[in-house]
Amino acid sequence: MTSLQTVALMLAIIGFSASFASAAPRMIKQFDHWGLFSYKDGGKTVCYVLSVPSKEDPVGIDHGKNFFLVAPKKTGGANYYPQAVMGYEVAKGSTIDVGVDGTTFQMVPKGNVGWTRLESQDAQVISAMKQGHNMTVKATSKRGTHTTYTYSLQGISAALKQAMACR
Repeated sequence: MTSLQTVALMLAIIGFSASFASAAPRMIKQFDHWGLFSYKDGGKTVCYVLSVPSKEDPVGIDHGKNFFLVAPKKTGGANYYPQAVMGYEVAKGSTIDVGVDGTTFQMVPKGNVGWTRLESQDAQVISAMKQGHNMTVKATSKRGTHTTYTYSLQGISAALKQAMACR
């Protein structure tokens, strides 16, 4: 089982899928470092893409399960949003900083999940990801630990293309 499949299984077990789906997600295909997943919601198939970090810093601490996903908005169509999911609760009043090849975007965390400050920034983040090579996600845990996660962006464009064509 790949680390992406492990994350999908974990999501189903902890009920993450229940927050936006009526059935557990399943992996359809892996595109380099990004997995394409689907679930049923009211009889409709919904697809999203997800990746896990290739590197976690600092070394020697329990980071929990961290991943980054791009999922469809409830409005449907080609409207997707990026989301950082941390393996721990993020410090109140802090941000989750997402860097793509030198451009930084801030996400606002709630608990262990982060979204862009403004919905209008979603497309900018996704566009940068599709054109980029590497992404870093930096956050501070509620205990004060500063963490950095490195993601490869290889496969994100192909995975998103398939997700948008998913039925």
